Amino acid sequence: MGRCCKCNGRLLCMCLLPCMMTGHLLIYIMVSIFVTISYTPPKIVNHYVAPGTSPNSSTLASHPLSPFWNLRLEDSALWNQLQHVWDRQHNPVLRGNTTGVRRTVTDTEEECFSDCTSHKCSVPGLSDFNSLPEQMRTFIQSMHCREYPLLINQPGVCRRNSSDFALDTPLLLMAIKSQVGNFENRQAIRETWGRSGLVTGKSRLVRTVFLLGRQDSSTGPHPDLKNLLDLENQKFGDILQWDFNDTFFNLTLKDLLFWQWFEQYCSTAIFVFKGDDDVFVHTEVLLNYLHANWEEYTRWAAYRNDSGLTFIVGDVIRNAMPNREPSTKYYIPESFFKGVYPPYAGGGGVVYSGSLALRLKEVSKKVRLFPIDDVYLGMCLHRLGLSPSHHPGFLTFDLPVPDRGNPCAYRSVFLVHRRTPKEMLTLWKQLQNLPGQC
Repeated sequence: MGRCCKCNGRLLCMCLLPCMMTGHLLIYIMVSIFVTISYTPPKIVNHYVAPGTSPNSSTLASHPLSPFWNLRLEDSALWNQLQHVWDRQHNPVLRGNTTGVRRTVTDTEEECFSDCTSHKCSVPGLSDFNSLPEQMRTFIQSMHCREYPLLINQPGVCRRNSSDFALDTPLLLMAIKSQVGNFENRQAIRETWGRSGLVTGKSRLVRTVFLLGRQDSSTGPHPDLKNLLDLENQKFGDILQWDFNDTFFNLTLKDLLFWQWFEQYCSTAIFVFKGDDDVFVHTEVLLNYLHANWEEYTRWAAYRNDSGLTFIVGDVIRNAMPNREPSTKYYIPESFFKGVYPPYAGGGGVVYSGSLALRLKEVSKKVRLFPIDDVYLGMCLHRLGLSPSHHPGFLTFDLPVPDRGNPCAYRSVFLVHRRTPKEMLTLWKQLQNLPGQC
């Protein structure tokens, strides 16, 4: 009897087990169907989509109607307007697409603005033009002009006094922004940190040129210094002068015209120092740094298969905003430019490779002139997708006051800003006797 009960229980379990499994499966299927029916996919918000035809078109597949790119940008500032026009002209995707674009610079104004000889063009999109400071008005009226004749040239400055080709390739070309009347500054530089020739080694050839415009007649009557400048040039042969007014807002032209000159007359230079004539450069320290970078580059150049050294270093300023104080010389009105400046090297001096100088010359054709030269260089770099490297050896704001008279404080300094001609001569003499004193 007991054995019979055990057999019946086992049989019952075997019969109920498939039923229980089938029941669980049915419950799982019903829950899955319920979840699927009740699911609502999240709503996708379209921000910018490519332009196209109506989705109701029966001949073509549906296309989005709104523009993918933000085509308007800052259309209330003149520089932004003009730059936006060039951006569209040089962008193969955006070129010719006028759908949904609000035109703030008309074709007539753009054509007028590109005519450097015309003085009858109105200033497009700038209602407060007459209330701006004179230097800003003057810049705006001529910011479309990019070609100025050379009054004094030095075509052989990078190939001179040597039949050895290796010595015809400067390790460093110093391009120093000066003005006609700054004779004393230029002479102090020639006698100290800007001395042209071989420096601290046979392979370290340095060449120096000074970048000048014409005397600015708008600031009042000035003595005619042309004859003195001609005599200076005859003796030293290092003056480059172009036929434009030498003003603070025209310093950008010196970059632009120098890059053109560099391509034609000195493109073999490995590095370029661009600086002002009131800075002091510790040339030997800078050359050691550049020579080490050049050796490192040449060591790996064959493996990189690149077109040249991309190098730029200085005292880098980031996230800078335009100065909106009308009383300062750096004043940039909001009606002219809106936005944050790209990273740029300021403080009176920057060093970049010669191959980068050639790229800057080309990309500058796509960047509207800006009245602050350091910022303009940053804009050109930004267009190339590059950013300058910061080095603490570039002292934009000088050494701490207690250290300025101590020559040992200059051991690792590349550049300090500013120094008078007398201070340059004194400091240079002190640095020559520096080894063993610190």
